[in-house]
Formats: sequence, structure tokens, C-alpha cells
Amino acid sequence: MSDQQKSLIYCRVSSTKQSSEGSGLKSQEHRCRQYAEQNGYDVEAVFTDDVTGRGDFNNRPGIVALLDHLKGNKKNQYVVIFDDLKRLSRDIAHYPRIKDAIINLGAEIESPNYRFDSSLEGWFSENINVLVGDMESRQIARQNRQKTIARVEAGYHARNAPVGYYMGKDKTHGKLLMPKEPAASAIREALEGFALGRFETAQEVRRFLESNPMYPKNATGKIGNSKAKDLLTNPTYAGFVQDTFLGISLRKGHHQGLISWETFTKIQERLEGRVYAPARKDLNEDFPLRGAVSCECGNTLTSCWSKSRTGAKHPYYLCQNRKCDHKGKSIRRDVLEGEFEALLQNMSPSHPLMSMAEKLFRMAWDAFGSSQKVHKDLLEKEHKSIDSEIKKQLDKIVDTTSPTVMGLLEERVCKLEDQKRVLDEKLANVGQPIKPFDQMYRTAMDFLKNPNKIWQLGNFAERRAVLKLAFSDRLVYDRKTGYRTPDFSLPFKVLGDFFDHKNIMVPGGGIEPPTRGFSILCSTD
Repeated sequence: MSDQQKSLIYCRVSSTKQSSEGSGLKSQEHRCRQYAEQNGYDVEAVFTDDVTGRGDFNNRPGIVALLDHLKGNKKNQYVVIFDDLKRLSRDIAHYPRIKDAIINLGAEIESPNYRFDSSLEGWFSENINVLVGDMESRQIARQNRQKTIARVEAGYHARNAPVGYYMGKDKTHGKLLMPKEPAASAIREALEGFALGRFETAQEVRRFLESNPMYPKNATGKIGNSKAKDLLTNPTYAGFVQDTFLGISLRKGHHQGLISWETFTKIQERLEGRVYAPARKDLNEDFPLRGAVSCECGNTLTSCWSKSRTGAKHPYYLCQNRKCDHKGKSIRRDVLEGEFEALLQNMSPSHPLMSMAEKLFRMAWDAFGSSQKVHKDLLEKEHKSIDSEIKKQLDKIVDTTSPTVMGLLEERVCKLEDQKRVLDEKLANVGQPIKPFDQMYRTAMDFLKNPNKIWQLGNFAERRAVLKLAFSDRLVYDRKTGYRTPDFSLPFKVLGDFFDHKNIMVPGGGIEPPTRGFSILCSTD
């Protein structure tokens, strides 16, 4: 066996996908091994690449490793076997460099699909074959480019799916971007948080994603500084597609956006410094009533963890108003929140009141449908007005010869196009309830029947929603008497006085005020 001619095999496919999903590398290796066996060669090693056959061979790890092997074993005279000339290179400029690099290290090259000939005719035939491969490669690249352009122009994302999406299959559209959970939810929260001012900077968005277990990260758990900026400026997350590299302008995509175009526009304005959104106050999940309860002096209670001598931590609420008699005097969290839960338990209307509430919900639902038709007509009128204004600006662009004026007019058209996209989004959703009436009604009625249950079982966001929906203002806590009579939100005011259990229903003015109140409650789900 030691007297056999030593050989090395080189195989290449054009992409990682072909390497992982196809059989290209295996089939090439199989043919090369067959050739080696037929010629009595001993295969010592196999080198592979899953990159394009164009360009410098230094960008191909397999070729670099093969050359290093030849350099480290110069005493052996190898035969390098590859399946086809195209596997070695599809670039007429770089093929001779790769071939010469192998030969200059004392090896010979052979292929089961091509017989090398050192004559002038052989040289010509060899280069013609490489040139054909080069042309085929360029044709494939041109076809792929044309397909990509056509697909993006038709409203489809045609490149690798961004984080938070995957390329799925749809019966109508074929390959289509689809949200990939739970990463999609993490990205949505990050983008909406930046638009609303919860996060002041892109760096805060990055830190949020790094700490969020739902967002995929590398082994270090870190996200690059530019990654957050890329997420904030990518219109794909708003349901749009574009390809600046191919010169394709922004357009509505067929895939589902994680945020609205209006939210995306707010993000861009914040990044450009045109809009300042105040940061949302810290609402620590350990203290859900923080910011929602006031001291009897009128100052909002804050919260803290206190450490005892034994090292144990104890949660407290307290007032920090320097003019208050109770400044710095703490209220145990279990006391404040326990009395609040008792307050919620009393907010349980009787059966007759709930029956009336159901009727009010239905009336509000019908009234909402009528108002949406009026709203839609107004949006359509505004849409036509913007269309008309865009045409006027385009006519001015055609007539002007001043580059400065043309630039200003184009900027104006871009702003109008943004306004039009927001209107398109609103028109698509106007009059379309988020959920069917029965489902909306069930959610709202469950809340009205027992808000304490939602408070007990809900997450932090749902607890904050209970506070907003049940009370129209902050609660006031008296250290001696407990919570003062709260200012209930409109739905609970309509359902009566819970503490005296009076069935006070709609006042003499009619049911219009409560109808508006129930409309608000329905739309929050």
C-alpha cells in the first residue's frame, strides 16, 4: 500500500445551503474516489469548500488548507483530484493562479471528467472549458439578479430572512416571510419601546435585547453595536420591502409587519432627532402599584427594598415629600397591596347590572361601526388630497431645471409618500375589529365581573392595564383609614356604587356618556 501514488481530493459547492442540504460534495467525492481507485491512487485527505467558484482562492478555506498540506509534505508527490474544472474555479482570471499554485508545490492535477494535455491545443481547450464555466457563472448571477429584482418589485423579501422572521411557505404567495416567535415578540417590544420613549437610545435597545431571553444571541450573549441600529432602520419589520443595492425603492410587502408604518416613521424621526419622546418612568415589576398610589399629602408613593440586620430584604412603599409628615415612613408592600386587592374584590357588580352592561356593550359596538364608516370616508378624502399634491410636486420636478429646487421637491414628495403609507395602513384597518364581538365582549365582561382575578393571575403589563381601566386617577392612601374612596373609571361609575351596593344606573341625561365609556373599554383589548 505504501508504494501507491498518494492523492488528495478537492470538492466544492457554491453555498453553505448546498453543502448542508444537497449531495453535491458527497457525489463529487464519490466520483473522485472511484477515479483514484481505478488508477491505483491512495487517497490521503479530502478538502472541501462551500463558497463561490469566482474570485481569489485565498477566500476559499478548502483550497488554502490543500495548499498548506502540500507545503508541509513536499517530500510526497501528490496527485490532486477534482471532479471538474468548474469545481476548481469558475473564474478565467483566477483559474491559472490556483492551478499554478498547486503545480508549483510539486503536485499534479487530474480530473475524471477532463484529460489534461500540455500541448498548445490542450492549453486552448482547457481555457475554453474554464471560459465556458465563467460565462455560465455570470449567466446564473444575472438570472438570480433578475429574479431577485422581479420578486422585490412584486413586494416580496428576496434575501436571507432577518432576525424575528423565517422564510415559510404560503398557499397564495409561495415563499413568504413569517414571524418567528419568540424572537418576533422581543423585537416588537424593542421597536415599540423606542418609538414611545421607553428606550432613549439605540444602545438601550441593544441592552434590552441582550437581557431578553427570547432574542437569539451568539455564544457570548452580546449583540453588536450596529445590530440595534439595523433593527431600528429596517422597514421589513413594518411590512415593507426595498433593496437599495439593486435600486428598488420602498414598497408595501406581502409579509406581516411586526410594527405599523406609523410606528416605524416615529422611530426614524427619533433617530434623526426631529422628535423627542420622554422616557417612561421606571415601573419596577416588584412594585406594581408604584406610580399609581399617592400619599395623603398628594405626593406619589415610591418604593424600595430595605435590608435588615440579618441581611434579609423587605419591600416597602414610602413618601419622599419633604413637606409631608410621613416623609420616609414606610408602608409594608403586603399591607398596601393587600388592601388594594380587597378594594378590587368589592368591585363586583350584581347580575342585573352586568345584564345592563351587556346591552350597553352591544349598543357601543353598533355605534362604533357607524363611526368607522365616517372615519373611513375622511381618510379616503385625505388620501385623494395627498395623491393630488404628489402629482403637483412631480409636475414641478419635471418643469424645474434647478438641482436645488429639484432636491427640495423630491424631499417633499418623500414626506407625502410617508403620509400616504400611514393612511394606507389606517384604511386597511378602519372598520375592522381586532376580534369578533363575542370575544371582545367576553374579555371586557370578565374584567368587569372580577378585576381582582386579572390582577391576581395577570403579568406586570396586565396589572398595569387593570389600574388604567378601573381608576381614572391615582388612588390616595391614608395610613390610618386605608384607601380613600377612589375615582373610578367611567365603566365602573356607570355600574353603580360598589361599596354601598346601590344600583345607580344611567343618569337622566341618557346613555350616551356610558356608551362612549364602553367603547373605550372594548377597544383596549
